Amino acid sequence: MRILSVHNRYQIRGGEDESRQAEEGLLREMGHEVEVYEESNDRIATMNSLALASRTIWSQEAHQIIKQRLRKQTHDIVHVQNFFPLISPSVYYAAKDEGVPIVQTLRNYRLLCPNALFFRDGNICEDCLGKFVPLPGVVHGCYRENRIASAAVASMLMVHRTLRTWTKMVDIYITLTEFARQKFIVGGFPANKIVVKSNFVHPDPKPGQGKGGYALFVGRLSVEKGLDTLVAAWKHLQIKLPLKIIGDGPLAEQLAEDTKKMPHIEWLGRKPMSEVYNLMGEAMFLIFPSNWYETFGRVAVEAFAKGTPVIAADIGAIAELVDHQRTGLKFIPGNPKDLAAKVEWLLAHPKELSQMRQEARSEYETKYTAKHNYYKLMEIYELARSN
Repeated sequence: MRILSVHNRYQIRGGEDESRQAEEGLLREMGHEVEVYEESNDRIATMNSLALASRTIWSQEAHQIIKQRLRKQTHDIVHVQNFFPLISPSVYYAAKDEGVPIVQTLRNYRLLCPNALFFRDGNICEDCLGKFVPLPGVVHGCYRENRIASAAVASMLMVHRTLRTWTKMVDIYITLTEFARQKFIVGGFPANKIVVKSNFVHPDPKPGQGKGGYALFVGRLSVEKGLDTLVAAWKHLQIKLPLKIIGDGPLAEQLAEDTKKMPHIEWLGRKPMSEVYNLMGEAMFLIFPSNWYETFGRVAVEAFAKGTPVIAADIGAIAELVDHQRTGLKFIPGNPKDLAAKVEWLLAHPKELSQMRQEARSEYETKYTAKHNYYKLMEIYELARSN
């Protein structure tokens, strides 16, 4: 099978990019040909606002490139990973004109919410969900804190809702969780075209021992990731359990100040994946305190692969991944006292914690291996080709 993978890359490589590259690599390992058409947001610096807004709605350049590639060589699937902002939905029309099935992975909530997060001013926000005109997102400048840029995103959404692009041009959508699938259905996407396929961890990092005597956080240091909740929870702990934090982001300076006052919290900055896995495998448990919905929770699945249970906020996609009292625990989102209580419960129940390690590893082996993911992806491609 020959696949054309379409992707708009951000300046900062994140989880979406890692998951996309892992999927492309897996397809190649299994003998498929994968051609990549990629745009980089680095180009934005060379464009004026009007040109960028126009291209966000319809990129004639991307439309022509896709047509040329599909005419040059036969492809079985066009898999769009991310078209925003430089590629645009024009690629759907190019593929449809050439008779090639289209699969779109929905790795964020952009087609429902201008800032793609359902998160504004430190809180969950669904003001634009289900609205034909996402006016609140423009009023609040939700995309890049800029009303003009937000208006461009809103215009893209409105134009393609008017053209019925989302319902007519894509054969199959992939969401990473059932939670995300339901959000897109509420937002007007056809339920019969949306299937769930999670991300995966490959190669298998193998389980650790969990004997490090510390808790671990891995992620972006930002408000939506719940870092403030995490630090506040450690102030409530009766037992001063060491906490290691891996990552960087806008709250880095604040975290540096907090660690001066709280020596049992250690900020390690960014680490290569090999070190992250080692620390993850020896952690007693991973903490995932997100305040927003997420679309998946790759770090949690990586923890499962290492046999490490996860204490997660009971919100959005991450709540779907963690099975309470089997693969970890859930706490009330944004509630540091409840998070502290869950940490102390695990510390007081070593037998249950040990059992959770086994269950976490089993969860990975059952749902999140490359083999499981590959077979699911093949089913999706065949479904798209039969539509």
